[in-house]
Parts: sequence; structure tokens; C-alpha cells
Amino acid sequence: MKGRVLIVAGSDSGGGAGIQADIKTVTALGGYAATAITALTAQDTNTVHGVHPVPADFVAEQMRVVLADIGADCIKTGMIHSAPIIEAVAAAAARHGEGVPLVVDPVLVAKGGASLLEDSAMRALETTLIGQADLVTPNIPEAERLTGLTIAKVDDMARAAERIHELGPKAVLVKGGHLESDAITDLLSHAGGIERFHAQRIESRHTHGTGCTLASAIATGIAQGMALVDAVARARRYLRAAIEAAPGLGAGHGPVNHGVTVTPTT
Repeated sequence: MKGRVLIVAGSDSGGGAGIQADIKTVTALGGYAATAITALTAQDTNTVHGVHPVPADFVAEQMRVVLADIGADCIKTGMIHSAPIIEAVAAAAARHGEGVPLVVDPVLVAKGGASLLEDSAMRALETTLIGQADLVTPNIPEAERLTGLTIAKVDDMARAAERIHELGPKAVLVKGGHLESDAITDLLSHAGGIERFHAQRIESRHTHGTGCTLASAIATGIAQGMALVDAVARARRYLRAAIEAAPGLGAGHGPVNHGVTVTPTT
């Protein structure tokens, strides 16, 4: 087993997203998953019925003890509900995870439409956590909220990525699944330039947790020493296979099948 990933995110009681999806993804790709849980949710495939945040100092304590003992080759953040928790996570990552790559999935809204970030936390997300990220992975609505731009085509995604870079991250992956098209384009902006990844859209309602899954798959690749472009490419292959093999659970946006496998190291 190669590649230690510390996941800092909320729990999804339905198992399709959040910490549960993250652990399954890292494990399926041959890595080791440790966690710092930021919130408990009562959640199914239809909506989020309730959120119970974990105290900020205890989130930081989870990170501290894991990093001190087990260590990490990558830190990945997902749902972080409030400004105090965001600030605690950013501080703990900088203090106890110095030099460890940080992947930030800016989870703002659940698949069913429920808000997962307090309005007052947006500024903290932009100025602390995203600013120290090695990679940030917004979808179209998240990129629009982070930039104030309207994104209707791939060129708009590139402009949004440029704007997000101004917040400080080293690389930005804008995910294009929300655009109306038969093909999906994800755009990666990094030090080496811009890479565009294309794939035909899979028509399915079983896409709950795809953002969490993709970000954790990328984080696993980084933890295993893969180049960023290769980590993104493998993560997209894994997610596509997981959507195609979705078990068909739930009445709403069902989960993907995290048990699928792709070659662990390439």
C-alpha cells in the first residue's frame, strides 16, 4: 500500500459522498486513508436533512495526531462547514503538515441542492485554505461563486481558473460536468500550462459524490508520487468506471461504485 492521504471532510450517512466516498476511493487506488471529520450529516440520495459540525479545535486535534504519528503524503479537504473550522484546518495543515501537498475540494452545495457552507465562511475559504492549496477542484457552480463569473463554455472555464489562481493555489481543476453538452471537458490550469481532458457524458442519475471521489482519487495519485496531469487522468478514468458500474441505489442522486479498480500506479 503506497500513498498516505489525510482526508479532512464531513461524513455522509448515505455513504456516497464525503468521508465515506473518500476512504473507499483512496483504498481502491491502493493508498492509505486517514481522516479528520469536520461534520456529521444526516443525508440520503435526495437531500441533506441535517448537519452537526465538529468543534474546530477538535478537527485540528484530529489532524495533529494523525500527522504526528502516521504522517501524510497528501492532505485533501472536502466539506468544511464554517469559518472557524476552515481557519483551524488551514492553520493545522500549515503547522503540522508543512511540505505536504494540499488538495482543496471547495464543497459548497450538496448534489440535492442543500448548502454545505455557511455564508460567513466563504471569505475564510478564499483567503486561507484555497490560498495555500497545491490544487483546488471546483465544479462550474463553485467556480462561478468563487469568481463572480458566468461560465457557459470551456473558454469561460479558463477565465475562471485564471481568476481562482489569483487567490493563491498552484493549480486549478475546473470540472465541466455542469455545462450543457454531450461531451464533458475538465480544464486543468497549472505551472505547465493548461490541459483539457475530454470524455463523452454518461447519462445517469447516479452521480452522488463524484466531486469528492475525483478529488480524493487525484490526492491519492499525488500521494503516490504521480505527476499532477497523470494523477488527474487516472482519477477521471476511475470515476468514469465507478459511474458506469453504479449500483442503482436510492431514489435520488445515487452513489457510484467505489469498488471498481483501475491500475493502481499508472
